[in-house]
Amino acid sequence: MTTNDAVAYRINKLLKEKNITLYRLEQKSGIYHGAMDRIMKGKNYTVTLCSLFKIAIGFNMSILEFLYDEIFCPDGLELE
Repeated sequence: MTTNDAVAYRINKLLKEKNITLYRLEQKSGIYHGAMDRIMKGKNYTVTLCSLFKIAIGFNMSILEFLYDEIFCPDGLELE
């Protein structure tokens, strides 16, 4: 699994947990629809730290809270 895949998975999980739409997350985070679409469809090879901060802000959490999920365990990620 790539880091982008892990981020998309975590976003989907939090959208369900917090009962918000992807469109609302885009508005709250300030990430353009095209950029979010590429993340969610796995068309990005990497996600920038800046984007992760914005996504976390959109969920009203810190970046550490966003990354606190076993999906980000290095054993299952392709790190290059």
